[in-house]
Amino acid sequence: MWIGLTGGIGSGKTTIANALREQGLTVYDTDKAAKDLIMLPPVREQIETLLGKQVFEGGYYHTDLVAAAVFARPDLLQALNGIVHPAVVQHLKQTYPHRGETLFIESAILYESGMDALCDRVVAVIAPKALRIERTMARDGKSREQVVARINNQMSNCQLRHRVDYVVENNGKQSVKDLTRKLLKRYKLI
Repeated sequence: MWIGLTGGIGSGKTTIANALREQGLTVYDTDKAAKDLIMLPPVREQIETLLGKQVFEGGYYHTDLVAAAVFARPDLLQALNGIVHPAVVQHLKQTYPHRGETLFIESAILYESGMDALCDRVVAVIAPKALRIERTMARDGKSREQVVARINNQMSNCQLRHRVDYVVENNGKQSVKDLTRKLLKRYKLI
């Protein structure tokens, strides 16, 4: 069974993913895969054509330059996603060609990328917006405005609730261990 694990920035999705790994489960991190794949020549060249060679200046992918460009222009964000998402899907299918084992697919933009179509079930990790802002500012050192802009480019908690099979309420009232245990029980993985 393939289970999508989604949630917006600062929701605690990666914290839950790490807890699943600690339980011995396999989690495919789409963000990590994307970061690796964008450095490969076929993907890199398409991104350079779209955004300019400066986004890879010095051999590094300059996420701040990319974010400034794509969050200001939805057409560029859509075009960038049209390059990166197919590469991630292809990598996922090559890495896990057999669907026999349980696999969690961690992605903040599971629905936007179309990766939900690969999943048998989808779980959302959600948290109150104020808590998400606080967590992200502390973790990433970004301004409130930068974090809010990112949140506003993602699906809302309400939208996620209506689309997923199960919701993990990561509002700080329960431990990550308890939240993870409930999730695993839900899918009979413990």
